[in-house]
Amino acid sequence: MLRVTGLCKSFGGKPALHDVSFEVKRGEIHGLLGHNGAGKSTTLGIILGMVEPDKGEARIGGVSVQEDHAGALNQVGAIFESPAFYDYLSGWENLRILAGYSGWFDEKLAREVVERVGLTKRIRSKVGSYSHGMRQRLALAQALLPEPQVLLLDEPTDGLDPEGIKWFRDFILDLRKDRGMTVLFNSHLLAEVEQMCDRVTILREGRLVHEGSLDDLREEAPVYEVNLEPWDQAKAFLELNDAQVLAPGRIALPADADPALFVAALVGCGIRVAAFAPVRRSLEDLYLEISTSHSDA
Repeated sequence: MLRVTGLCKSFGGKPALHDVSFEVKRGEIHGLLGHNGAGKSTTLGIILGMVEPDKGEARIGGVSVQEDHAGALNQVGAIFESPAFYDYLSGWENLRILAGYSGWFDEKLAREVVERVGLTKRIRSKVGSYSHGMRQRLALAQALLPEPQVLLLDEPTDGLDPEGIKWFRDFILDLRKDRGMTVLFNSHLLAEVEQMCDRVTILREGRLVHEGSLDDLREEAPVYEVNLEPWDQAKAFLELNDAQVLAPGRIALPADADPALFVAALVGCGIRVAAFAPVRRSLEDLYLEISTSHSDA
């Protein structure tokens, strides 16, 4: 549904993206991750046609954003950077004006969208009186008004309280369930990304370092909690057999290693195996491992 190919971009001679390519499949929720300055917002800006790439292109539904900006973005709703509203006008008046920039405003559809995001009781109040969470809901209503097939979200839960974050997560999951919505969003809240996303793309210093499902990422290097004695002998054995010591008592085996055979080999070398249990790593664990391994890239 959405594909970026070979994106390169520099600002003032400083590279921001280096040949970035990834795909968001139809109907999936896809997380775009990376530290500050990794290139996430630049990537979203290019997809939205707000930033011109030096090389490469973005395609939405097969339509090139760079060649047919209007045709590609006709399928997209977005919250990008800080949503801007007229604080002295009501939420309803803001929606009418902002939708009017595209040349239309469907009142029936707008009422349905406002109800869906839970703003019906306050939609006639001035936006200046809205809480941060209400402003985010209004921004979401604006993004959904064109009835898009793709939703692009830039740090949508930033600044929300736990209740607001949960509401947003449930809302997006329901959108996908009920309407088959395709969603790409960047966030620094890794626990939320883990609960919502089918797949993730991870950027570091403008380079793609991972694209795929979290299960694929976990399987690349299975991790185990271990208790091995004597440790010095065990550590030498692990290093000789391409196992990585992540921390005291935690190791990663090569992806093709059979853990049962590995344990048998340890015992055969006279190493006492008191514990050898698989660990289900969180997205935070995986993200930090990838970031560390690519820190010199």
